[in-house]
Amino acid sequence: MPGPLEGIRVLEVANWVAGPATCAILAELGAEVIKVEPPDTGDPMRSVTTSPQGVVPYTSGVNVAIEEDNRGKKSIAVNLEHPSGQEIVHKLAARSDVLVTNLIPRRQERYRLRYEDVSALNPRIIYVSLTGYGQEGPEKDRPGFDYAAFWARSGIMGTIGEPQWTPVNQRPGMGDHATSLAMTAAIGIALFERERSGKGQRVDCALLHTGLWVLGMDVVAAFYHRTAVQKIPRTEVGNPLFNPYQAADGKWIQLVMIESERFWPGFCRALGLEHLIHDPRFNTHALRRENCQELIRILDEQFATRPRAEWGKRLDAEGCIWAPVQTLDEVILDPQVHANTYIATLRHSSGEEFQVVTAPMKFRRTPGRIPGPAPELGQHTEEVLLDLGYTWDTILKLKEEGAIL
Repeated sequence: MPGPLEGIRVLEVANWVAGPATCAILAELGAEVIKVEPPDTGDPMRSVTTSPQGVVPYTSGVNVAIEEDNRGKKSIAVNLEHPSGQEIVHKLAARSDVLVTNLIPRRQERYRLRYEDVSALNPRIIYVSLTGYGQEGPEKDRPGFDYAAFWARSGIMGTIGEPQWTPVNQRPGMGDHATSLAMTAAIGIALFERERSGKGQRVDCALLHTGLWVLGMDVVAAFYHRTAVQKIPRTEVGNPLFNPYQAADGKWIQLVMIESERFWPGFCRALGLEHLIHDPRFNTHALRRENCQELIRILDEQFATRPRAEWGKRLDAEGCIWAPVQTLDEVILDPQVHANTYIATLRHSSGEEFQVVTAPMKFRRTPGRIPGPAPELGQHTEEVLLDLGYTWDTILKLKEEGAIL
């Protein structure tokens, strides 16, 4: 069935993760996405991939990182340093509904791909510009990967973890994928507004801004109290029912009972600690907070007596809110993940099957689908140029000039 963005054309002049991830979502929802890549290297993400060891050089086989964020697109290999290459992209922009780019301002100017340039060709275009640190200020041209702008600069890296820990790195693409959701939402809203006004507009997104939004609860507290948020050791957490605990099999459970008064009796029954329900040290939220270290010590000892699966059944029986702290080898087998089709299986051009995470939104009437795997570098160059009205003779000349692959 067609997706909600059927008939929308998207031009992607972006690389690495956040911009391409945005366009992967749009493609799954029915948009036609044309990805512009440099002929010599392609998207630099093609040179690396992700593995159980993290980000590693890509050598052969399925590049799962490229597939996750580029499935379902068309790829054209165009040299933006060449005037004829710029002309191709301008022609595509003139007929597109959306342009997504992470070019920094000076490159936008060099390639004549500023909003002013593109909107002169197509006043209805939605022009989405992603930067690391925003469009204004002294660092507007600073390159910004999500590890830097989203994770470190926003305060997330300096806020999470135990007090004695060294700073904890994010996992690959966490900030980029979070930002891709903001960009997707912005595009949808801008397209909706265009239906009213008939006009396109520029939309700015930044990794730093997304990081602040993700950490927003702590950021507003820091503003209000004019001090850094404290790192609290798990052995001193004020609400012991909102804390992780390790079971006998070494696996962890995350408790999330923010309203501890409501859950306290059932929680005690689940753990076989009924004698604590009316214990004068713990029988109110305030007392549990006052005596949190002693209660956490008791809970640590009790959780260490049974495996996680057994604790899960007992907690469920009492209506407690909790979740297993899963490792990814557990996540990929999680029946809840598969029951909701949060994972899709695609077939690589080599014939090998692989899995990707689907777009985190489900439309019931217009569900859309992933059109196919990620394209090879320049796979659709001739097809796209022919559709633009170029002749085969012109295409061959552009190849000879180095304007296209």
